[in-house]
Amino acid sequence: MSNALQLPIIDLASPDRFSTANSIRKACIDYGFFYLVNHGVDEELIKKVFEQSSNFFSFPIEEKMKLAIKNHRGYTALYAEKLDTTLTTKGDSKETFYLGPLADGLNQWPLEEDLPSWRSAMETYHQKVLSAGTKLLSLIALSLKLDEDFFWKVGALNEQVGVIRLLHYPGSGDSDSSSEEIYGASAHSDYGMITLLMTDGVPGLQICREKSKQPQVWEDVPSISGAFIVNIGDMMERWTNCLFRSTLHRVLPPRQERYSVMIHPFAVYAEQWHSSWILVKTVSWNVWKAVAVRLARQERRVRPTFSCSFIFPAILHRL
Repeated sequence: MSNALQLPIIDLASPDRFSTANSIRKACIDYGFFYLVNHGVDEELIKKVFEQSSNFFSFPIEEKMKLAIKNHRGYTALYAEKLDTTLTTKGDSKETFYLGPLADGLNQWPLEEDLPSWRSAMETYHQKVLSAGTKLLSLIALSLKLDEDFFWKVGALNEQVGVIRLLHYPGSGDSDSSSEEIYGASAHSDYGMITLLMTDGVPGLQICREKSKQPQVWEDVPSISGAFIVNIGDMMERWTNCLFRSTLHRVLPPRQERYSVMIHPFAVYAEQWHSSWILVKTVSWNVWKAVAVRLARQERRVRPTFSCSFIFPAILHRL
C-alpha cells in the first residue's frame, strides 16, 4: 500500500524568480520531483498531441512495426523494453514511440494520409516544451546560486537534443493475465538533466525517495491537469554532488489504458557521447567543477540522507 504524495508546485511565469528558484531548490533536495504550471504550452496543443498519440497506438501492430525503432527513433512494442534489468519478467507493459531533434532528419513519421497533422502537432509540441525546459534550467541555475545563463556559458546547452517519448500503457484487461509481476515501467531513474512529463490523468506513477533503503517505500504521484511533472535526472544529481535527487520511479500497470508524453529536453544519445567525447568531457568537467565546488563551499557538508556512490569526474575517464 503506497502513500499519496503532494509535490511542490512551481509557477514558471512567476515574476519573483529568486523565490521560485528557492522553491525549486527545496523541491529538488526533498523530492527530486515537482509540478510545473504556467509553462506556456497550450492545453489545446496538449490535447491534440494526446489524441494523435492515441491514434497511432490504435494501429495494428503490423502497421506500427513499419516504423520500428532505428537511430533511437520510432516504435518499440509491448514488453520490448525493461527499465529495471534486475527483474526476471519479460519486459515492461508499455509501447513507445521516440522522436528526437527535428533538424537532423532521423525521425520517422507516420504517413500524412494515415495520420493527418500528426507530424505538425509533434513538431510544435517539441518546440514549445523545449522552450519551457530552457526557461526552467535558468531557474535551476539560480537555485544553485549560479548565474541564470550558467548552463549556456559552459556549453551544456549548445546541443539541445530534445527526446520525446510517446507512451501507451494498455489497461489490465488488455495485457497478459499471468501471475508474473509486470510493471508499466519498472523502477528506474532518468539519465539526463531533467524530464518533463505530461499524463492523461490516469494514475500509476510512483516514486521512492530513499532509493538506497530497504524496504523501499513507494508514494503515489497524482497528476494535476495541465501541469508537467518534472524530475531531476542522474546527470544533474552527479553535477550537484547528490544535493539534488535523481529519484527512483516506476509506473504500475493501470486498470484502464494510460497515455503519457515525456520529453528529455537536453538528453544526449550514446553515439553522440562517443563521437563528441572530447566536447562532452570538457563541458561535463566545467559544469561539475562550477556546480559541485560552489555547492561544497555553500553547504560545507555532504548530504547523508541518500547515497551517491560516485562523484561525476570519476566517470569522465571512461568516456
